[in-house]
Amino acid sequence: MKSYDYAYRDGFIPITWDRFAELCRALAEGLAEQGVRAVVGIARPGLFPATQVALHLRTELYPVRVTRRVADVVTHAHPVWKVPVSPEVAGKIVAVVDEIADTGESLALVAEAVRAAGAARVITATLASHTWAAPRPDLCPLVSDALVLWPWDQRVLIGGAWTAHPELVGAAAAQGIALPPGWMVV
Repeated sequence: MKSYDYAYRDGFIPITWDRFAELCRALAEGLAEQGVRAVVGIARPGLFPATQVALHLRTELYPVRVTRRVADVVTHAHPVWKVPVSPEVAGKIVAVVDEIADTGESLALVAEAVRAAGAARVITATLASHTWAAPRPDLCPLVSDALVLWPWDQRVLIGGAWTAHPELVGAAAAQGIALPPGWMVV
């Protein structure tokens, strides 16, 4: 599966902020059972759940950044490192948290770097995952091949006007569907 190949998605799932909170609580509960003592969040959107989970667990958060994007435009075929793993993860049970496992490549790349930094154990966790993600996250409360519409992607500021995120509009069009009515909440 090619990342950002939206024609293969199966409809859409709009996630509200309330649903986001429920998914984060589910991750925190599962990670607490694993004895997690640090969270590594994958920037940018993965920092939303990583921050919430770290707060729920009352543990440290160490952001990293791997991305295929430059200025929110996909420019790399594979994730590239922008911000490395903190050495503070050494000896700890660490959760690597992202918002979604699409191909699974970013999650695997960061998990391997956390292992190389000396983590005692690494657990991968995402709010959502597609069935084709390889590897799949260790913990994930939502598995779906739908286009997941996150609350932070509802609107973007373009030319001084708030509008639906163009990538999501294009993703819906690639499936021959429209974004759900009322998705962009004022």
